[in-house]
Amino acid sequence: MRDVEVRRHAAAPVERVWAVVTDLEGSPRVVSGIESVEVLTPGPFGVGTRWRETRRMMGRSATEEMTVTAVEPQRAYTVEADGPGVRYVSTLRVEPSPGGGTDVVMTFGGRPTTTLARVLGAVTGPIGRRAVSSALSRDLADIAAAAERGS
Repeated sequence: MRDVEVRRHAAAPVERVWAVVTDLEGSPRVVSGIESVEVLTPGPFGVGTRWRETRRMMGRSATEEMTVTAVEPQRAYTVEADGPGVRYVSTLRVEPSPGGGTDVVMTFGGRPTTTLARVLGAVTGPIGRRAVSSALSRDLADIAAAAERGS
């Protein structure tokens, strides 16, 4: 799947948005698509942080184990996960907006790791990209709303 990128403006400072997007245990209360999160590593959010996330996608619950692979504090982080035949990579960036507030940018892509996944991806790619784009847009709307209300 080609990468999907979505953006959303939050009328909140970068620090508050960053606090929302790195509060893994609080994410099911913020992001409506997330059903549950189980943090697997102790300590602060950073490279190596792992968690198991269950979310609703296309009408079904799916659980993936996520690992933070890169962090620029108060700026961006990258998360990777392995699904059946696919390696998922997502990046979330928070950028000060010239007019005030914060622009939040999320990029998501899936890289097939098997021949079957490559074939299925070629057939279902456009539908998958639309579904992912819609889900990411909802996630960013939820994140912006939480940051704007200060929670």
